[in-house]
Amino acid sequence: MSDEEPPKRRWTGKPKGGDGQRQMQTRVKNKKLDESSRNWVKRHLNDPYVARARADGYRARAAYKLIELDEQFHFLKRGMKVIDLGAAPGGWAQVAVQRGAGKVVGVDLLEIEPLNGARFFQLDLLDEATPSILMDALGGAPDLVLSDMAANTTGHARTDQIRTGALADAAADFALAHVAPGGAFVTKAFQGGLDAALLQRLKQNFVKVSHAKPPASRAESSEVYVVAMGRKSQSSA
Repeated sequence: MSDEEPPKRRWTGKPKGGDGQRQMQTRVKNKKLDESSRNWVKRHLNDPYVARARADGYRARAAYKLIELDEQFHFLKRGMKVIDLGAAPGGWAQVAVQRGAGKVVGVDLLEIEPLNGARFFQLDLLDEATPSILMDALGGAPDLVLSDMAANTTGHARTDQIRTGALADAAADFALAHVAPGGAFVTKAFQGGLDAALLQRLKQNFVKVSHAKPPASRAESSEVYVVAMGRKSQSSA
């Protein structure tokens, strides 16, 4: 018999509003996991956005981060061309398709399950051939570049922040090179943000650059999102 046991459920918490309802939580009992991993799994299993994503048919809870950002900034438009960097497992591409994007091209180091309305490539963004492959597939300059890329965690917060920051910088470089006039760029960053010089370049090349933390972003996470809108023409940048 395996030493892994299915999660056990228990009722916990105080009644809400006197109606006798209490929140049901999942306990994780797995001898192969250390305490930190067990806490992460428990938090994930009890995350209301995870349950909501399953119910709504999204591939990941991260879909709601994009939905909430778009509800705040309104950068997703019908018929637009979109490039999704670090697209796996495809949740952001799902949102873009559902909100009427005309063409969506995604790229990731990981293989992504096919999605109607989108085309995915298993490539490294940092390879010099990748940008031209994405641009050819899109058939023109993107109106929107999205990036929810994050480096694999090491367990050392500062190291993880630097590595994910480097990916955000690479995404910003791509956006600055390719986004169509009037277009937008959205990227994950950590608190401390993008490299200062690169952030200044975004401010010089977009009409408005904002930082935001959508409600779907976990409160304990240091992630924030940079939203750059209104790409200036090269002559006016």
